[in-house]
Amino acid sequence: MTDEPNRLGAFLRARRELVTPEQAGVPVVGVRRVPGLRREEVAMLAGISADYYLRLERGRDRSPSVQVLESLARVLQLDDPARDYLLGLAADKPRRRRPRKDVVPPSTAAFVAMLPFPAFIEGRYLDVLAANPLATALSPRLVPGANRLRDVFLDPGEQAMWPDWEMAAAALVASFRSAVGTDTDDPRCVELVGELSLASPLFRQLWARHDVRPREGAVMVPFLHPQVGLLRLNRQKLHISGSDGLMLVVFHPDPATADADHLALLASTALPVSSAPGS
Repeated sequence: MTDEPNRLGAFLRARRELVTPEQAGVPVVGVRRVPGLRREEVAMLAGISADYYLRLERGRDRSPSVQVLESLARVLQLDDPARDYLLGLAADKPRRRRPRKDVVPPSTAAFVAMLPFPAFIEGRYLDVLAANPLATALSPRLVPGANRLRDVFLDPGEQAMWPDWEMAAAALVASFRSAVGTDTDDPRCVELVGELSLASPLFRQLWARHDVRPREGAVMVPFLHPQVGLLRLNRQKLHISGSDGLMLVVFHPDPATADADHLALLASTALPVSSAPGS
């Protein structure tokens, strides 16, 4: 048996615990001692033997066919990102990993600084690698060297900016799992997950769900800003070509709205103060 972590089994177990018998169309008889579906119920619905499914969860078989994985994805009611993640877990092969360092090309950093909207570069571990002054005016945590996971889960000031903080936190964890993919035993990932699991019960709970969400934009992300109040901005996330998981994140308002006026006011506070003529 391999010493590699049993990521496939952990994912299957976590996801079956989230599907209720009612959702799966399984009759409920008597008292159930486990959350979600039982192993034998998943196996029956997927058309495989209970013994084979048990081997998958316990890591004794790590090479199921695509057909089996597709059946399990259907039973576990996975959406497309989670289904693709499941297929990736089964296809992942043990390999020697070298520590990776996220580096922002100088031209990209200069481009971010020139943008007229709040913008920053996000690494695959959700580190802030570069940010323009308007991004920092939007949130003082958006500075190089910060980490979005740490700030959202551990910083009360950041949490206060989100009207529905727990929903935003859940989405962030799901996108982080998508970003790291099957490299959850990468030293940087292990360090970050371990730190947050100890410090935040909510992070620990969300990480155990194995939710997966693409790193993508969103429409009308609400912020409660201490200076300008409620600020609703669209969020764009663009992959930086030639990089390993770096994303350009840009927030922008709909034109000719109160949100655009509020952002302009915020931008005026982010401008450097020029010296008076003749001083």
